[in-house]
Amino acid sequence: MTKVRLLSAAVLMTLFTSSAWAFSIDDVAKQAKALADKGYEAPKSNLPSQFRDMKFADYQQIQFNHDKAYWNNLNTPFKLEFYHQGMYFDTPVKINEVTANSVKEIKYSPDYFNFGNVKHDADSVKNLGFAGFKVLYPINKADKDDEIMSVLGASYFRLIGKGQVYGLSARGLAIDTALSSGEEFPRFREFWIERPNPDEKHLIIYALLDSPRATGAYRLDVYPGKEASVDVQAKVYLRDKVGKLGLAPLTSMFLFGPNQPSTVMNYRPALHDSDGLSIHAGNGEWIWRPLNNPKHLSVSQFTMENPKGFGLLQRGRNFHQYEDLDDRYDLRPSAWVEPKGDWGKGKVELVEIPTADETNDNIVAFWTPDQLPATGTPIDISYRLHFTRDEDKLHSPDSSWVSQTLRSAGDVKQSNLVREQDGSIAYIVDFVGPALKSLKPDTPVASQVSMGDNADLLENSVRYNSVTKGWRLTLRLKVKDPKKPVEMRAALVNGDKTLSETWSNQLPANE
Repeated sequence: MTKVRLLSAAVLMTLFTSSAWAFSIDDVAKQAKALADKGYEAPKSNLPSQFRDMKFADYQQIQFNHDKAYWNNLNTPFKLEFYHQGMYFDTPVKINEVTANSVKEIKYSPDYFNFGNVKHDADSVKNLGFAGFKVLYPINKADKDDEIMSVLGASYFRLIGKGQVYGLSARGLAIDTALSSGEEFPRFREFWIERPNPDEKHLIIYALLDSPRATGAYRLDVYPGKEASVDVQAKVYLRDKVGKLGLAPLTSMFLFGPNQPSTVMNYRPALHDSDGLSIHAGNGEWIWRPLNNPKHLSVSQFTMENPKGFGLLQRGRNFHQYEDLDDRYDLRPSAWVEPKGDWGKGKVELVEIPTADETNDNIVAFWTPDQLPATGTPIDISYRLHFTRDEDKLHSPDSSWVSQTLRSAGDVKQSNLVREQDGSIAYIVDFVGPALKSLKPDTPVASQVSMGDNADLLENSVRYNSVTKGWRLTLRLKVKDPKKPVEMRAALVNGDKTLSETWSNQLPANE
């Protein structure tokens, strides 16, 4: 009887120990806190010069051997592939696998890669590390593994859903973006990826972030599908004071579009990963800010409390809006940040940086809180990231939104019916959505417009758009000083009822 009792106690102890062990964000937070309590140590590169000095075309030749995908021989829908170091991806990141009872580093091996025509000394790369990783999952066909997530460089990561192609990126953290002191780019230095079960529908990734003035622990719950979504939980520790802390940052590209046409002849009507910043403020207001490629750095702030969401969206979904068969901007996802809990008082900030080509990400949007905790006290933040092409579903069914913003030289129709330019600038803004579609064409829809003091409003007219079943707003304005930007806001109303989101536009300085 005593032996049975002893055996039962041993079995129970084993079961208890097994069920009690679990890797969590707290394990990463302990490391982040320990890092924050000591001085920053810059990462050291172990990359041979022939890899550091290579051109992008050479780096692209280094391809992962798909037959050696991690978890390839396991009964799981998820697989991992890895990025080789090269160019400015010259610092290794440590990648670990978490199982039910252990944590094991995934060791680098050159056998994972095909090097193409890249000449290298085999001994010089045998002890390198990975630059990042990819996540594979069958989202388009059940028997085909699709790349759904890319994690490479600093704290950047990108996701795509069914039928999408890569576009904008998310980041773990942004520090001092657009400040004259220069931006600091925190990096994910180590990852822990949970081995998924055979029937698992999501993947759990932990990450340790490090930079001269901040550390952080992150948990990313990745959900693939028609739209990709990520539940982000983060604990950020500040080592020192920062000028501006950007939480839930998004990074995108805008070169030109109908609201800011190309300055040189181009067969493509638009070239951008995102065409606007959308905000759902804590007071319920929806705001749409068309993006610009300004001649000078531009920073716009939207002050609010407890935002309900914000994101960089690609509202143009028709191929003919881009005419690009190679880069398929019409298939690039929008990214929407859905906060969890109250974020308090702060600002959604939009940074627009001049760029001459589409290779530079020149758009950044993030949340910056008004108050930061003392050094060593964690900032806890949680949110869900949506990578989607169903932008209309972000809105409530009783609202309407801007479908396009067109910019043109302003003109006036003369008595002989010939249009004559008068030196003004015209904006044509189309509003669509359920709140408008349900109205009769003769409904007295009007506009509420405000204009900054650097322009005179010459025309403000609204008319029914029989093609879209919405309403079209036409504004014509005369700029006073082209060296200064012009701010303008507009919304559609019917009496005292607001029918649309707020179009919050900026005409950049022209000199």
